[in-house]
Amino acid sequence: MKNLLTIGDAKTSKGEKLGYKTAILYMAPHKQNNTGKNLCAFATAGCASACLFTAGRGKFSNVKQARIRKADYFLSDRTNFMTSLTDQIIKLSKKYDNLVIRLNGTTDIPFEDILINGYNIFELFPNIQFYDYTKNPRRFYANKNPNYHLTFSRAESDQNKVWSNQVLRDGYNVATVFEKTLFEKLTTTKGQKIQVGESCYKVVNGDESDLRFLDGPNVIVALKAKGDANKDETGFVIKNLIELR
Repeated sequence: MKNLLTIGDAKTSKGEKLGYKTAILYMAPHKQNNTGKNLCAFATAGCASACLFTAGRGKFSNVKQARIRKADYFLSDRTNFMTSLTDQIIKLSKKYDNLVIRLNGTTDIPFEDILINGYNIFELFPNIQFYDYTKNPRRFYANKNPNYHLTFSRAESDQNKVWSNQVLRDGYNVATVFEKTLFEKLTTTKGQKIQVGESCYKVVNGDESDLRFLDGPNVIVALKAKGDANKDETGFVIKNLIELR
């Protein structure tokens, strides 16, 4: 496939005002591919139903089908998929001076475990900043790639809440989806803090840009509910701060 990576979508283009050009890989999430294999191993019911697969351009049938084709390509021919991905990164890195890359736009694949001639993709491009969101806590502690930044994604399950608290205590960041009114209340004043468990953490507005590697350590990244997340009743979308305590 010629265009695995997307440049200039509505969210990642916000980083351009900060001097970065973001390339993002969107594939069909969870089990929404033609093989039924799970590309989001730690997905919860809430995040699966509220996934950004349905937000923005993702609501259009042709976009969904393109993302399904990418997922099928990854699952059926991983070697050639990674070769194509590598070739595209090389071309983009020549075109853009300050290129950053997010490989899991709508998936949660541990790309650090996929080797190309003995190296993972972050090792092949040590001068490019990569970043992702993940619900897999083990990826934080196993990540040995200085150019790969991870942000944990909070969800509604009891296990995920335990992991969220642990990741925060260990100095990492946690992205949390809030309903619109609460999101605006939390992000109107910079430096706002909220309590999670027994500790308080600074809140940053995750919708100002998608450049999570600029957030600084040990913060809560507030995201506004979008797409089907606006109809969430599972607890994935936070409607009251008491839900975080």
